[in-house]
Amino acid sequence: MRSLYGKFLSFTTGIMLTSVVVAFLIVNTYYHHQLKGQNDAKNMNIARTIAEYIETEEPADLAHYFSMQAASGYKLFVVNEDREAIMYGTPFRVENLRIASVDQVLDGERYHGMRDLKTETFMTGFFSDQLANTVGVPFTYNGQSYALFMRPDIKFLFTEVHFLLGGMVVVMAVVSLLSMLIVAKKLIEPITKLTVAAKKVGDEKFTGSLHINRRDEIGQLAQSFQQMTEKLSENDRVRKEFISDVSHDFQSPLLNIKGYANLLMNSELPEQERQSYAKVIQSETERLSSLTKQLLLLTSLDQLVSPLKQTKFSLDEQIKEIIRKQRWLLEEKQMSLVMELDEVEMIGNAAFLEKVWENLLSNALKYTEMGGEIDIRLTDRTDEVKIIFRDTGAGIAEEHLSRLFDRFYRVDHSRTRETEGTGLGLSIVHQVVKLHGGNVEIDSEEGIGTTFTVTLPKL
Repeated sequence: MRSLYGKFLSFTTGIMLTSVVVAFLIVNTYYHHQLKGQNDAKNMNIARTIAEYIETEEPADLAHYFSMQAASGYKLFVVNEDREAIMYGTPFRVENLRIASVDQVLDGERYHGMRDLKTETFMTGFFSDQLANTVGVPFTYNGQSYALFMRPDIKFLFTEVHFLLGGMVVVMAVVSLLSMLIVAKKLIEPITKLTVAAKKVGDEKFTGSLHINRRDEIGQLAQSFQQMTEKLSENDRVRKEFISDVSHDFQSPLLNIKGYANLLMNSELPEQERQSYAKVIQSETERLSSLTKQLLLLTSLDQLVSPLKQTKFSLDEQIKEIIRKQRWLLEEKQMSLVMELDEVEMIGNAAFLEKVWENLLSNALKYTEMGGEIDIRLTDRTDEVKIIFRDTGAGIAEEHLSRLFDRFYRVDHSRTRETEGTGLGLSIVHQVVKLHGGNVEIDSEEGIGTTFTVTLPKL
């Protein structure tokens, strides 16, 4: 597999070469359609001026005059009517002028060799050092006919400025290429770091941080990747704790059931003890059943990808029904209940919200002593509803409040088995309320009691 750096170099080189080819084709097309004819006309005017000067001024030394013109940057090829030719200036690389072209000029016509030279590129046209690549004009001197063929000397076309410009282009190309190599290295370096970090994440190694301090898109990508890694690390920690907690919470009641079941197998066991052991087994079985149901509910909430199936229902009637189901426990613990519920028509998932009120009421009943008090209020507001569950139980220390919604988290592991929960109820409360776009607040003080305030938007 080719590296990104190699691909970048290949693409850069390809773009540069393509640019050169495209630029060459454009310049070549422009030369053939515009410059070729203009260059021929320009040199033809110069040749005509030379011929007119000779015919009007009749210089005493014609050879000296042509030598002066050649020294000023031109190649001159002069043929008299006897077909005798003289070259002024540096020789042509190729002397391929046809006799017919010479006769044409001696007969008084002009020769447009620059315009009519068949070439594919401007390099082989404009810079072609051929005798055929000239312009020709007739002139007379001392009563004799002559043919003058002329073109600029190539070496005079390239002045110091041209060399400076050419050198500047070469330096720019070299500097640009080196700069692109350095820039490519700098651009790809953080991507290489991200690739290494991604491989570590793939191996479930979430430690370490990316030292990429950039403010561009790559910097944003690195920041997002770092946040994702931290989230994955936290999820991995929670997952491992979850597995450990689930294993522990299943293992403990299973061991109790197994131990008491072995005791029940003793045929000489007194009936009173047999009933006591059977009651423990029943209690642990119910605990396992409750734990399984709550785990299934949490799993369904975690995997919920579509919007909640919402219906319109009476929220106050739902809370009243939950209270009616727990009436026996209120009477058993001789607890007083204060209930103030506004009539509220709510749009939401009735089944999920029912679990919220069940868990909140169950917590209040479970952790409030005999003769305590529970206060439940439902307040209807303009754009939201507020539900309050307040008890006069043991309360919760402040250091535990931030973790109450964590799965399997219990404030007091020393509670008796009869009051010990699964540690999942408040997690279900938090997640269901969050799915409905609401929030849950906790206010608790040890020895005073606990208040849960649920706020839900009215959809």
